[in-house]
Amino acid sequence: MHRSAPPSASRSRRRAVLAAAAAVASAVLVACSTGAAPTESESAGADGELTPVTLQLQWFAQGQFAGYYAAVDQGFYEAAGLDVTITEGGADIVPQTVLADGGADFAIAWVPKALASREQGAMITDVAQIFQRSGTLQVSFADAGIDSVEDLAGKNVGSWGFGNEFELFAALTEAGLDPMTDVTLVQQAFDMSGLLAGDIDAAQAMTYNEYAQLLESVDPETGELYTADDFSVLDWNDVGTAMLQDAIWASSERLEDPEFEATTVAFIKASIEGWLYARDNPEEAAQIVVDAGSQLGASHQLWMVNETNSLIWPSEDGIGMIDEDAWEQTVDIAMSTRNQDGATVLTAAPDDGAWTNEYVEQALEQLEAEGVDVTGEDFAPIEVELQEGGQ
Repeated sequence: MHRSAPPSASRSRRRAVLAAAAAVASAVLVACSTGAAPTESESAGADGELTPVTLQLQWFAQGQFAGYYAAVDQGFYEAAGLDVTITEGGADIVPQTVLADGGADFAIAWVPKALASREQGAMITDVAQIFQRSGTLQVSFADAGIDSVEDLAGKNVGSWGFGNEFELFAALTEAGLDPMTDVTLVQQAFDMSGLLAGDIDAAQAMTYNEYAQLLESVDPETGELYTADDFSVLDWNDVGTAMLQDAIWASSERLEDPEFEATTVAFIKASIEGWLYARDNPEEAAQIVVDAGSQLGASHQLWMVNETNSLIWPSEDGIGMIDEDAWEQTVDIAMSTRNQDGATVLTAAPDDGAWTNEYVEQALEQLEAEGVDVTGEDFAPIEVELQEGGQ
């Protein structure tokens, strides 16, 4: 597993990166020392030019990406000398492929999917692990009696596929169930209609999206919105088959360039500032995403920001740090668990260049020097009242 370069090389490279970053940040420090907000030319450095950066998301604008939108809205990227353009994803967009093909400078992608792309030749590196926990659930109605993985035996089990199924398959396998014979797999749409219609007994859901869709729906028997008591939830973090999800990825080759290394540190630091803002101001962060053009309602967005915060905070070692145990669990599942087609995510362990904490450590050092809380040890989610349809 990649931790750092050899000591002498690491020190030399870090000096080069910090020197380059200092040139970007020097004017910001001057402005801050006088109490004035940095102007565009000040935050860009002596030449007055902001470095253009494109961030490729894996889905459309929504609270899952609130930190990045907040970093744009609040001027954190600009203060770091960056002119960041956020490009939305979609069903036919693979963010790590866009990154590997040079269509973006950074991309947000789930670790197992990005590692599969790396194994296929996409030379990309995880430079900041934003989500510390998995957001994937398997949800059933409470009266279905599905309170453990073993209870899925003989049930109609929903799966999105497309690489989202491996936590479920790993859990079934560890419970002694054959995913192909002991359950009936149902191809699930990216919503909860199958569960609500009774076609699926246990449906796949993200804590920050599809689970909220259930709680935004009206129970036809009561005429009121469903509540959490109406459902049973299998959380893969508790089961022990969770895999790492949203991370910031960069080109492995470009990371050999000290100038891009400095840009990477600056981008990670400003992105973390965006997530700090989302943590401490969830309502405002949700509105920023709504204003960015999200098609989801305001209460749904606030729920999403709140639940996303819970996947990030607390971050024991600091937001963005890659936990080696979580990484190894993700890789082990990716190599050993087979899906319905008999395929595993990976055929071999990823090489040392697949991840590094080098750049996020520098970003965290700078933030801690500014007195910023980068662990969120005292974080507690807020209470969100969902409205019908997420409005």
